[in-house]
Amino acid sequence: MIPARRILLSPFVGVTLIVVLVAIYFRSSFKSPHHQYQKRLFSTEELALYNGTDETLPILLGILGSVFDVTKGKSHYGIGGGYNHFAGRDASRAFVSGNFTGDGLTDSLHGLSSSEVKSIVDWRGFYSRTYIPVGKLVGRYYDSQGNPTKHLKGAEAKASRGAQLMEKQKTEEAKQPNCNSRWSQDEGGEVWCDVGVPRLVQRPLEIAITGSMSKRCACFEEDQLDQSGLEIYKDCEPLAKTCKVV
Repeated sequence: MIPARRILLSPFVGVTLIVVLVAIYFRSSFKSPHHQYQKRLFSTEELALYNGTDETLPILLGILGSVFDVTKGKSHYGIGGGYNHFAGRDASRAFVSGNFTGDGLTDSLHGLSSSEVKSIVDWRGFYSRTYIPVGKLVGRYYDSQGNPTKHLKGAEAKASRGAQLMEKQKTEEAKQPNCNSRWSQDEGGEVWCDVGVPRLVQRPLEIAITGSMSKRCACFEEDQLDQSGLEIYKDCEPLAKTCKVV
């Protein structure tokens, strides 16, 4: 029988013990590839390096100053992908403007309506749920310490107001049902009401939500037709239930 002391001091046991200890150390200290820039603050120039041109680097995207790793969507965000224009920059405005060239690829939300800003905030939520957040972009939305700026707070407040107005509009419009509608290339468009008659009516909250006025088709019964602001469709009889739309 080999003495316990000789087993403990044998070269084989010593090497095995070292290997086990090293393995435990590396397992406890291992970090994912994303750890190197977790909570990191990026400059505009640094973020531009992660635009998919260097295959040794992940692909990053910024929106409202939050930076996400979108490498798993490489087919979309990599070189040649349909969304590559978003990679390596914060192009928040383009998420609603559809302008993916030149000045359109900017993080400025100047002049956008509350509903458009809400859409951008919703897009940020999508990236938060779908991709890995890896840091903040120092500039318009975060300062050099990573704190939110007045621009970010203002954008979030505007988005919140937009959401409230949209909900209010939805509640108000539910009181007066929308018209049915259909369109075909052969016959054009038409609107109709199962109960009541079609009228065009202003959407009073729309200018606050989208920045422009618009109308919708709603159904009104005959005893409601004396309300102001109701517009009869062109070439449609006043009490017709169906109207052609040019």
